Amino acid sequence: MKEQRQRKKMDPKMQGNAYFLYHSIGMYPGKARDLAAAMADFSVLWGTADDAQWGGVLPLRQRFIDRWRAILNAAPGTVTTCESVTQGFHTLLTALPKAHLAGKTILVGADCFPSNHFLLQRMAEHHGFTLKTVPFRQGASFVEDEDFLEAWTPDVGLALLTWVSSTTSHRIDLARMVAHGRRIGSLIGTDITQGAGLLPYDVHAPEVDFTISTSLKWMCGTPGAGVLYVSPRLIPHCEPELAGWFSQSNPFNWDISAFAYAPDIRRFDNGTPGCMAALASLPALDWHAKQDHGGILAHNRSLTLKLIEMADRLHLPLLTPRQPQKRGGSIMVRLPNSHPAPNLISRLRSDGISADARGQTLRLSPGIMTTMDGVTRLETCLTSALRS
Repeated sequence: MKEQRQRKKMDPKMQGNAYFLYHSIGMYPGKARDLAAAMADFSVLWGTADDAQWGGVLPLRQRFIDRWRAILNAAPGTVTTCESVTQGFHTLLTALPKAHLAGKTILVGADCFPSNHFLLQRMAEHHGFTLKTVPFRQGASFVEDEDFLEAWTPDVGLALLTWVSSTTSHRIDLARMVAHGRRIGSLIGTDITQGAGLLPYDVHAPEVDFTISTSLKWMCGTPGAGVLYVSPRLIPHCEPELAGWFSQSNPFNWDISAFAYAPDIRRFDNGTPGCMAALASLPALDWHAKQDHGGILAHNRSLTLKLIEMADRLHLPLLTPRQPQKRGGSIMVRLPNSHPAPNLISRLRSDGISADARGQTLRLSPGIMTTMDGVTRLETCLTSALRS
């Protein structure tokens, strides 16, 4: 392991200029150093025999939440932490009044994050709702907006909108979707995981009822650092099943006969909050807050354009929309069946190029540490591999 760390430090190929994994784990310069420092500070705070632990940790958790509030343009008291997108979604669903789900339909697209679909499949029978999944058109790689809108009928009590697909980077027309949902009268939620931190997002424009995300991708955070936003219009109607001492306005209320939900997002908290992921991700969010976000997006757009041109030269079918306004920050291409994806990924890795695949779909997501030289090296390696 030590030898591998030294090789990464010394080898210019391992310095991030051919890093295409922002759809999976985001990177920024100095991430390892900042993460180590944050964990060292926590170790000192938590390992000192005094009573300063929670007084130091909880404000840091709140700072993590406030960083996310800025990204979402969310009001105080509307954002809290969760372990994952799936857990945050489950927390919201089980907190809703039964009339919102029982006998109703929940609508999702076939290109939603599979974990959310697995959750809904398991919950449907027990909670009395019907799961409707909008299918792909024959030969299509993502669900068309028109098909989703056609399936969004008055029986839909809740629709989960995947803002950017993790397998094609297709971006929905969010304003159009939300406007339709408002006419229908459905609750509207968004999973913004694959776009948050790269593309501008505002929970008020268009106004949604809830939003879920993780800090892993363009935000460059760590596992477990998810967030849940709930509209202040919806919060008072929600009674989370998983309740605990932090669900109250005063967590130090010990009267077991006088429990009352907090009036704001705190009602979605429960027992003693797990703060480690928020503290570990805070340096990345602090870094992100200081950046030129327009510049980061422009950098991504210039590199994704080059990736599209590369795909055309290599005759690799493009699964991502060509129009910038219809895609996120990734480019996905279909690899020929004659070249198994695991073998090609291994070849790229040996040349210091970081990418991944889902089946024969090669996923390429350039971020702040990716360079034009990295795109050139990627094309050279792919050209050689596809010819062999």
